[in-house]
Parts: sequence; structure tokens; C-alpha cells
Amino acid sequence: MKKFLVFAVVAGFVLSLSGVSLAVGPGKKVEYEVKGAEKVVFDGKLHADKKLNCKACHPTVFKMKKGAEKITMADMKAGKNCGTCHDGKKAFGTEECAKCHKK
Repeated sequence: MKKFLVFAVVAGFVLSLSGVSLAVGPGKKVEYEVKGAEKVVFDGKLHADKKLNCKACHPTVFKMKKGAEKITMADMKAGKNCGTCHDGKKAFGTEECAKCHKK
């Protein structure tokens, strides 16, 4: 039992340092239904290809629980949520709707 506990603590520490997400990793997508618009698709691979890991946004920009906060286009245009990076300078801007909103 003691060996298992030590292993679990070490494994958790190693995973926390690696920045690996077990929820939406490089090959996974998360879809969000949007009222009045096409769904938003977050693609973990696209972000990982840009050398961004989960800690780039979590928990500073986004909470870790899906649906924990309301995300609006107005907030994004004000530099919040996705707009923290998607400002047209660091990453494509919020006016490029089809890059996130998919059928």
C-alpha cells in the first residue's frame, strides 16, 4: 500500500509538470453549443501544434470545468476568454468566425 501511494504521488507530480491534459489533449476536440450561432469547436491539436499546453490558459484564462463560465463575443472582443490571445495580433482575431464556429 505504501509503494502504491508513493507511486501515485510521483505520477501525479510528473503529470503536473508536463502540462499534459488528460481531458483535451493534442488529438482531441471539445464542442460547445452556442445559442444563435454555429457550435464552437476547440481543437487541442491546433493549439498543441503552436507549442501551447493546457497551462497556457488553465486556470488563469479559463476555469477547468466545462460550462463553469459564460463566454460571450463581447467579452472576447474586450480581450477576455479566447480574446486574451485571439486579438488579431498574437493569434487570429475574433472577426474570423468560421475558424471557431463550425457546422
